[in-house]
Amino acid sequence: MSYNFKQSEEKWQKMWRETGAFRAEFSGDKPKYYLLEMFPYPSGKIHMGHVRNYTIGDVAARFKLTQGFNVLHPMGFDAFGQPAENAAIKNKTKPDTWTHKCIEEMKRELQKMGFSYDWERQVSTCDADYYKWNQWIFLKMFERGLAYKKASNVNWCPACLTTLANEEVIDGGCWRCHTKIEQKDLEQWYLKITEYKERLLEDLLLLKDWPERVLAMQSNWIGRSQGVEIYFRTKDNSKAIPVFTTRADTIFGATYIVLAPEHPFVKELIRGKPEEKEALKFIDKVAKESKVVRSSSDVKKEGIFTGSYAVNPVNNETIPIWLADYVLMDYGTGAIMAVPTHDQRDFLFAKEHGLPMRIVIQPSDSSHQLPAEELKEAYEGDGIQVNSGQFDGLPNQEAKVKIAEWMEKESIGKIETHWRLRDWLISRQRYWGTPIPVIYCVKCGTVPVPYKDLPVELPEDAPFTGEGGSPLSKVKEFVNTNCPKCGSSARRETDTMATFFDSSWYFLRFCSPRFFDGPFNENDAKLWMPVDQYIGGIEHAILHLLYSRFFTKFFKDLGMLNFSAEGGCACGAEEPFKRLLTQGMVLKDGEVMSKSRGNIVDPDSIIKNYGADTLRLFILFAAPPETELEWDERGIEGANKFLNRVWRIRENLKETADPELIRILHRSIKKVTEDFEGFKFNTAIATLMELTNAVYSFGADKEVFGKLIILLSPIAPHFCEELWVSLGNKSSIIKAGWPQYDPAQLVEDVITLVIQVNGKVRSKIDIPADMEESQLKELVYRDEKLKQWLQDKPVKNFILVPKKLVNLVI
Repeated sequence: MSYNFKQSEEKWQKMWRETGAFRAEFSGDKPKYYLLEMFPYPSGKIHMGHVRNYTIGDVAARFKLTQGFNVLHPMGFDAFGQPAENAAIKNKTKPDTWTHKCIEEMKRELQKMGFSYDWERQVSTCDADYYKWNQWIFLKMFERGLAYKKASNVNWCPACLTTLANEEVIDGGCWRCHTKIEQKDLEQWYLKITEYKERLLEDLLLLKDWPERVLAMQSNWIGRSQGVEIYFRTKDNSKAIPVFTTRADTIFGATYIVLAPEHPFVKELIRGKPEEKEALKFIDKVAKESKVVRSSSDVKKEGIFTGSYAVNPVNNETIPIWLADYVLMDYGTGAIMAVPTHDQRDFLFAKEHGLPMRIVIQPSDSSHQLPAEELKEAYEGDGIQVNSGQFDGLPNQEAKVKIAEWMEKESIGKIETHWRLRDWLISRQRYWGTPIPVIYCVKCGTVPVPYKDLPVELPEDAPFTGEGGSPLSKVKEFVNTNCPKCGSSARRETDTMATFFDSSWYFLRFCSPRFFDGPFNENDAKLWMPVDQYIGGIEHAILHLLYSRFFTKFFKDLGMLNFSAEGGCACGAEEPFKRLLTQGMVLKDGEVMSKSRGNIVDPDSIIKNYGADTLRLFILFAAPPETELEWDERGIEGANKFLNRVWRIRENLKETADPELIRILHRSIKKVTEDFEGFKFNTAIATLMELTNAVYSFGADKEVFGKLIILLSPIAPHFCEELWVSLGNKSSIIKAGWPQYDPAQLVEDVITLVIQVNGKVRSKIDIPADMEESQLKELVYRDEKLKQWLQDKPVKNFILVPKKLVNLVI
């Protein structure tokens, strides 16, 4: 009888659902394992990226469950956001209606894949019983001065009609719709993430099981820089222009300084100058550009002379003051010193505008100084100081320290630490998000909504046109309210929170999703946290992961988190995720699958024709999880053939298994277990294929076949449940227990090794033929006969003739 995947998958999904097979219940006699994949935005249809991400997580969860762990494997939906609002406008419906319809559709599709989620813990961030706690968290931050409002120049998406954090601008466009970003002055709400900058940076060292690439991205984004703030002064009125640099060793080579067009000194510098009119045009032009594009190394840099000059404090040289689009007020002081001979960006800018250059660092191996005008590119390496006054002849790294100390002593500079990280902009001028719980009163000013009045719920009758800013501002019943302090007429804040706020703590809500007295139950969080394995895309390396780390540290400071550092994790209660895996993209014809490219493969069609287990097997076998996966229809056929081959084994089982097959089985158990622990699912599957070949060569008994099925079950769960029952087992394969290998069965050959001391035979021992030399030495020194001959005498030499003898010279 052939395997009927449609009937089997429906049957086992129903059984798992009805028996609560994946319900997470903490039991003190078992170790816990919290596995979490980044929850999806509910678009209504899952794509192959979802399938890959969630299949990787499901295999790990089922593996740990079969090993006897208490597994928490929840799922929810990151349900607020711009796409639902746009869909509501397009389809003339409400975002709430649209979103919940998509959630139900997506949940059905996830269930069809057989994923082992505890659906009783499902959360949706758009539900009031979730976003109430967003507002609670905001108020706690507000009380501690971590949430504040200020006017600033922000990124504005003209399509979404909302602001974006710097992190949400990708290649100059909106991270969601890719529309080119503009700059706009608005009063916005921020979270003071910069208060946590040192801890966010230093604690990266604790994350031993995170990809180096992600750690580097976070470190660079936080961006701690040691350097000097140098005080240049204007030639006209000696007004100080602070400039921060990490390259004090190049200060004598500064031939101009550059200010950000939005620098507060600019209007004064250009006033009355012949260059004023053109400079104002340039300032207006740059104001419309994205900061991300301005700072990109791939875009040509533009600038203009202000007509003013500054004095370099180290040599009293008069140098021109320029404006350039690549200098931002958001980093450092909004002004830089330009050293074109030793900075490639400055070099290109100087060449473009005919600005002077001076070499101040000469390569150590250079016998003569190359004239600056002959440089083809900036020299950015180490070397010896030249043209640097009293510091000539010093290695530049040594000079960097001495010049900084000298400038501080002379009061022309100050040694400082600067950070790239900026406070997090959370205001959005949209409807479909968490209302910011603030009221504005003419008498009392900015007043937080009392905790007892939470949640501030979204009104259901907001107009959706896609024009004119926040729909909330048009709902009088929402906007008009009374001040909770004095009772006077007041108005509500109409901005909503960035959706990254919602996802910065959802992993804690999963610990106690039906808890009504706080965002999470502290005792449950202590039991389940930290997340043992987190899985998601590299695109969240900065945004989501950084914010989640920030929130966790904030909760720790509130005294709400006190989970332990058991299991060898050094992160303790400071970090939410022990181990991180970032899976690669799914490609077709060399490109990422997308509707716009027309290269989408619908998971539904594969499930319909081959079954979920075939899709799961293919997606895991085609490539290691961290790398890109190229879709290949032939791979689906191959996965299907392999499952059918395993299915046919049941028809020809023997009474007893061949001893050689037993040895192959135990080697396979060891290899598959190690590969599962290391998320090397493709090589684990290759081992299972080799074991299947061996079964066909030797013939398997019920015990060997049963262990093969258990090893395969995390990958193809419906298929293996069906086979498990066919062997006469009554309970689910999940409860079968993970097979253990017998070390004695791993030894292929034994050889007798002769042990000599100074050339004379003193003992003999039997060892495995494939034993490593380091292990062999340890075994030799433990031999009792040898110990009698050595009598603690030092061994001068250990001479090994492989597989024959060892001679110890004493």
